[in-house]
Amino acid sequence: MSDRVAAWGFKLSAWLVIALLFGILALLVKESALAFKTVSLKEFLLGREWNPSGWQGSSYGTLPLLGSSLMVTAGAMAIAVPWGLLAAAFLSEVAGSRLRGFFKPVVELLATVPSVVYGFLGIVLVGPWVARLTGASSGLNALTASIILAVMILPTVISLADDAMHAVPWSWREASRALGATRWQTIWGVVFPAARPGIVAAVMLGFGRAIGETMAVLMAAGNARAMPHSFLDPVRTLTATIAIELGEVPWGSEHYHALFALGLYLFLISLLVNLLAEPFVRRVRR
Repeated sequence: MSDRVAAWGFKLSAWLVIALLFGILALLVKESALAFKTVSLKEFLLGREWNPSGWQGSSYGTLPLLGSSLMVTAGAMAIAVPWGLLAAAFLSEVAGSRLRGFFKPVVELLATVPSVVYGFLGIVLVGPWVARLTGASSGLNALTASIILAVMILPTVISLADDAMHAVPWSWREASRALGATRWQTIWGVVFPAARPGIVAAVMLGFGRAIGETMAVLMAAGNARAMPHSFLDPVRTLTATIAIELGEVPWGSEHYHALFALGLYLFLISLLVNLLAEPFVRRVRR
């Protein structure tokens, strides 16, 4: 009887999560549809200016915001993925059980630090350092946001990649070493290929985590709505735009519904990334 109750409880929880997801999607679609009555889909997706209060008329082009989001995310991934995979290889292949038992919780503890703390560190530490190093007029730019975001997604990349490498049978390593391969050759030629699905899943989930981050990017990126041309330009991402403008926009206005359309856009991007990552995650589970 207790097993049956537990099974029904688990099913109910799963259906509630699914219902909540579809409820959020329905709300975003409903509110966004009102925006597209006055804003064309082409202007929304391909417009190069986001200026809801322009004196010549409102503009709701998301291309600069999407470009900024992708630039910051790509910069973060370029930093986090190599370092994350090297750290995961160290934890899985080099560190002993005692050292692994110490470092693994410390790495995962990074994920519990509030994003506003990372944003504050970006303003007071990383931003001035970037400005001095590059000669930029301001340290609040895409590069600073990328560095902060890379630190934030490192726990995701390290933890998932480490789990994937650790699941590779130890006999494969022993066979490689018996054939004369060095430890590095074994890691590169045996462990990495065997753990590739898990590594790809770690990278894609890290990408999804990065593109959805709000507060740290809002504080460290400079918040310029222009199309970025380099990592030293101030930028504003999709998430930062919603966070900055939604609290002050008149309820029910065109601008209000356009922000919901931004939310739907971001929701679909994150959903696509997670759907692409799911086959790799499933292979890791198997």
